[in-house]
Amino acid sequence: MSARSRRRHRRNSHKRNPFLLVVVVLGATAALSVMILGTYVLSVAAEAPPIDELQAIDQGANSIVYASDGSRLGYIQSDEARTPIKIDRIPTDLQEATVAIEDERFYEHDGVDLEGVARAAVENLEAGEVRQGGSTLTMQLARNLFIDDPERDLERKIKEAKIAEEIEDAHSKEWILQNYLNTASYGTVNGRTAVGVEAASQIYYSKRAEDLDLDEAAMLAGLPQSPSAYNPLQNPRSALDRRNDVLDEMAEQGYITEPAAEDAKEEPIGLKPSNRYSEIREPYFFDFVEQQLIEEYGVNTVRQGGLKVYTTIVPELQVAGREAIQNHLYYSDDPSSAVVAIDPRNGYVEAMASSGSYSDAQFNLAAQGHRQPGSAAKTFALTEAIRRGIDPDSTYYTSQPLDLDTEYGPWQVSTYGDSYMGSVSLHQATLASDNTVFAQLALDLGPEAVADTAHDMGIETKLDGLPAETLGGLRLGVSPLEMANAYATLASGGIRNRPIAIKKVRFPDGDVDEIGKPDRERAFSDGVAWEVTQILEDNVDAGTGTAAGTGCGDEAGKTGTTDDFNDAMFIGYTPKLSTGVWVGYPDALRSMYSVHGVSVAGGTFPAMIWHDFMEVALGEIGCEYFPEPDDPVEWIPFNGEYSSGSGSGCSSASEGSYECYSSDYSDYSDTSDSSDT
Repeated sequence: MSARSRRRHRRNSHKRNPFLLVVVVLGATAALSVMILGTYVLSVAAEAPPIDELQAIDQGANSIVYASDGSRLGYIQSDEARTPIKIDRIPTDLQEATVAIEDERFYEHDGVDLEGVARAAVENLEAGEVRQGGSTLTMQLARNLFIDDPERDLERKIKEAKIAEEIEDAHSKEWILQNYLNTASYGTVNGRTAVGVEAASQIYYSKRAEDLDLDEAAMLAGLPQSPSAYNPLQNPRSALDRRNDVLDEMAEQGYITEPAAEDAKEEPIGLKPSNRYSEIREPYFFDFVEQQLIEEYGVNTVRQGGLKVYTTIVPELQVAGREAIQNHLYYSDDPSSAVVAIDPRNGYVEAMASSGSYSDAQFNLAAQGHRQPGSAAKTFALTEAIRRGIDPDSTYYTSQPLDLDTEYGPWQVSTYGDSYMGSVSLHQATLASDNTVFAQLALDLGPEAVADTAHDMGIETKLDGLPAETLGGLRLGVSPLEMANAYATLASGGIRNRPIAIKKVRFPDGDVDEIGKPDRERAFSDGVAWEVTQILEDNVDAGTGTAAGTGCGDEAGKTGTTDDFNDAMFIGYTPKLSTGVWVGYPDALRSMYSVHGVSVAGGTFPAMIWHDFMEVALGEIGCEYFPEPDDPVEWIPFNGEYSSGSGSGCSSASEGSYECYSSDYSDYSDTSDSSDT
């Protein structure tokens, strides 16, 4: 090798490989992070005292719930809903069902299931949301027995894990399972939560736990993961699906045979709830609040923590809601009704009233009654159109019978009474609640986009993105609470709120959790909200919603009626209050063709109930007007596949005049005919 070659070789040998350097740095950083995390975990674990120095959480004081005016709604009590029993009185089916659905490696791990944590992490990452928690039965028992810190954070999880390992060292699996089954929460009913399997068995089935059948045991075993979501009295469909999941897991893990699982899945829910009654005011709202508290802080803290809970409910509006219903639906065989009102400025739920007696039925019609919204869902398509800059006054469709072959399947759409308007603007079609126009609009916009806008406005129920949803044909239905909150997004100028029922929680030591801080997010511009609101104001003034108008400031709203008159809604709003009213029979799809001689559409009893309720509410908050938008909509040309350009029928009409057709749009029905989709 020449001298020049040797020098070149030495220079090259001293050059750094940048990729290798990056790898080394990243590796060192990762190692350091692991060391820091490990040190933190060990430090937190060291702070947790040994189990022999721990005492079970003190019984404490009863928690109290207050209305917005400071008056007491009632105490949260647990005396009659907690009856601990020995493991030999808990049926084997219930023990095995609990292990199968909550902690399948319960008999293999030592309190902390690292394999389960990893599996949950992978599932959560794949789902993009938290679906699995990774906590073992022993960790949950540690939280129930020894941890009174309501904060849900990593530090608490570490303490739970350490205590769980010590529990496993000190006690048998049988002892752990017995104590878990006596401390787990099984849902809130009649103002009280069933804590432990004995209380749950008596509350849901009016029998002792040892007498439970397989299907009943599986139902109860499925509740602790989410007691409110799977409550069979309030969400029977979800509860039944959950019960069947438990039975499938039992069969898969060998606790029962496949035929036994299939036989049990054929059984109806078969509830026989006990007739316990709590001396509380506004029990439907009370249950709604209590469920949220338990999900936030855990059953022990809520039941025995001496909390003072300050809510958003306005007693005067609760009375006004019930009286408005009673004003119009006063016979014993009249349909039921629900009224829910939300302040669009912060999401506070100020009224949640229902007809009927809580002692007769604990189902919350306002918050959990999922029924069809009818044409009230058309507002989502109208909003999506205006979001795109589609001018509702210059965009025309032909109102006519439809027999379409769409990518979603054949679709026949008509209007109630076969009343058709010919060429009509989107604005006019909204006032007439024309099914055929909105069916064509849904196809032009794309049903998935309409569903996205509904979610953006506050609808939480899963939508399928099908064209019939624009006409109110929702597979899972929607609650009046969701609808009122969605319309509140329009009232607030395009800002969506999270519905809030609890303002704050005060702990015995004086600490206050401001749980009710408004959670607001802009869904679309105030210009979009303004344009939709102008049309819905016209609907109250001269459309299908005239019966709702009080004449007090700006009022906007939309009627909704399903085919066969099974459900009827009116959802309306002012600048300071968004209110939803539903009328129907809660136990079955029963037509309301003749109630007091009237076919119940959204513009009849729901609109009249809204009127009476809002007269009282507006008497308190005053008559208000919607402000001009800061960000007006810029219209763009639109030529949809189904739109028809300028309309001949009204092309010469002056702005705001719709006299080319009937100026009384209450002549047109808001009934949705979407069942053929």
